[in-house]
Amino acid sequence: MSDKRRTSRESEVPKSRRKVDASRRASSGTARGKTSSSSTPRVKTSRATVKSTRSSAKVQSSSGVRSRSKARSTSAKISAKRGPKQSLSLLFGRGDDAETPKTTIRNRSTAGLRRTRFHVMVTLGLVCMVGLVGRSFWVQVAHGAGYREDGVQQRQRFTAIPAARGTIFDRDGNEMAITVPSTSIYANPQSIIDPAATAHVLAQLLGIDAVSEADLVTKLSDQSTTFVYVQRFVDENVAEAVLSLNLAGIFGIVEPERVEVAGGLARNVVGRTDPFGVGATGIELQYDKMLRGQDGEMVKEASNGRSLPGTTKIVDDPRPGTDLVLTIDRSMQYQVERILLARVEELAAKGGNAVVMDTASGEILAIVSVRRNAEGIAELTAGNMAAVEAYEPGSVAKVFSMAATLDSGVATTDRIYDVPGVYVFDEGQEYEKTIKDAYPHDLEPMSLRDIFVRSSNIGTLMAAGEVGSPRLHDYLEGFGFGKQSSLQFPGETAGMLKQPENWRGSENATITYGYGFSSSSLQLISAVNVIANDGVYVSPRLVRATIDEKGSLWEAPAGESRRVVSETTATTMQGLMASVVCEGTGTRARIDGISVAGKTGTGYKIQDNGTYENEDGSRAYFATFVGFLPANDPRISILVSIDEPDPSSRDRFGGTAAAPAFAKIATMAIHERSIEPTADDAGCPAVTE
Repeated sequence: MSDKRRTSRESEVPKSRRKVDASRRASSGTARGKTSSSSTPRVKTSRATVKSTRSSAKVQSSSGVRSRSKARSTSAKISAKRGPKQSLSLLFGRGDDAETPKTTIRNRSTAGLRRTRFHVMVTLGLVCMVGLVGRSFWVQVAHGAGYREDGVQQRQRFTAIPAARGTIFDRDGNEMAITVPSTSIYANPQSIIDPAATAHVLAQLLGIDAVSEADLVTKLSDQSTTFVYVQRFVDENVAEAVLSLNLAGIFGIVEPERVEVAGGLARNVVGRTDPFGVGATGIELQYDKMLRGQDGEMVKEASNGRSLPGTTKIVDDPRPGTDLVLTIDRSMQYQVERILLARVEELAAKGGNAVVMDTASGEILAIVSVRRNAEGIAELTAGNMAAVEAYEPGSVAKVFSMAATLDSGVATTDRIYDVPGVYVFDEGQEYEKTIKDAYPHDLEPMSLRDIFVRSSNIGTLMAAGEVGSPRLHDYLEGFGFGKQSSLQFPGETAGMLKQPENWRGSENATITYGYGFSSSSLQLISAVNVIANDGVYVSPRLVRATIDEKGSLWEAPAGESRRVVSETTATTMQGLMASVVCEGTGTRARIDGISVAGKTGTGYKIQDNGTYENEDGSRAYFATFVGFLPANDPRISILVSIDEPDPSSRDRFGGTAAAPAFAKIATMAIHERSIEPTADDAGCPAVTE
């Protein structure tokens, strides 16, 4: 039946149309032949499907007109959608065959897109995998050591190992300042549950007052820190009692504590350290870098604030500080302190200074300062006032004026001067000033020796005035005034010495007997020591030697040294100064059986009103005695100054206030230093004061 229908349809189509269709089929077949073999089975399958569909259509034709008309209606709709050409194809029975290639192409396109997407995803996955592997290699292999080190460092805790601070010894090896281990109490506020209760318990045990306890509560409540000191350097028994309570967040740490031996002997020289062991004053400050040494370093690993066992190791070993050997004699220092304290108390004075120096080397054997505190009690000072405070020296300066006069050749000791009791300087001029002698007298002929022994102000200015201000200034500079010594003690004063062109009016005269320039006690004894040392200046010294970490002792370099006056001048001055003690103003400094040379000085102190007198006419004095012994072969130079002795007392002058203390210190020094007089030295002949 189908064959007849096909024949009938073909007979209805013109021959020309059939030829065209035939040619199209031929070309279609050719095109199919050019397609890949993989698509051929799909075409065949499609044809089989079409045949099967057609067979089914034959069978279903018997189902009635309604089914056919529905199929035709559907075909018509499809034809309308596909266009005229496709409709014709369907009309002539070629619709299925014509549609098959496009469906196949669409399926191939979808499959290709899927394959492309798959390849892209696989490629991206591989790239990511390669990147992760590369990054892992870069982190774990190429830079693994660095990251591991960073990780370790995050767990590491570095702790400084304090170096042992050097010990300070006196000249004979006796300890002056040492470092000992001591326990300090500290807290970790982050571990404290009840700051107020903890602070109260600690206050009871450590003797903390109410105000300090309130401050401690504030510290223990600060959660931003893990370390605060509760109290440094606690007594061992007290520290043990505190730590035995096992208070949360309260711990103890052993730290080096600087201890002054012998109750703070020579504290004004040794100085002190701050709570962290750094030099703050005195020798501790001046030689801090040398004494401190070099701290070591220890590292340990910690996790969650707890140390990991077995991880502690020392990175750098600490290097102990250098020990210092001072020039101070501990026994002499102690005795000078007692003598000066007693003299200040006896005179109801404001204070005083005392210095003992080795004549040849400039080594300071003892140096003491005493001051009255706010309660009116005389006590040893923590500051070295003998080095840091300056005063006008008064008549002690006549030593230098007389030495300049002799050394410059202006006069000899037997030259006679007519000395008045009153001298008007620059009379009738702008800087006119009336100067009175140290004691009242009429016009009196005096030899240069008498002028010095009797301490005549006017006689001194007359003789030294011939030297000339510029040259006198040079001599004073040579004696060490106006500049710091090479000692370079912390806070040491340079005193004051103006240039001669700045001396105005009577300053050209008053400077010859101790007014118009100032010096410290240390400068003054160093200057007088020039005469004792045969005319050679030696800078004062406080450090005799150092001892390194290996125990080797190294002598400290000698201080500055220079000649100031000739040996002949110095010898002459030694004789003149011995006469001051035997027959002049310094008789209270005499010592039986040995000669003593010295010079008294009584300087007025400038008051708050800028003058030497208060509104009521009273004065304040600075009384000094400086000397050496034996006079003909000096071994020891000594200075004693009394600051503001009772102005109403007869013992307010250098010869009465300071000279007796000088004699006591000199007697002690003779025994301590085993000083013996020469064969021809019998001391002063017996005289009546």
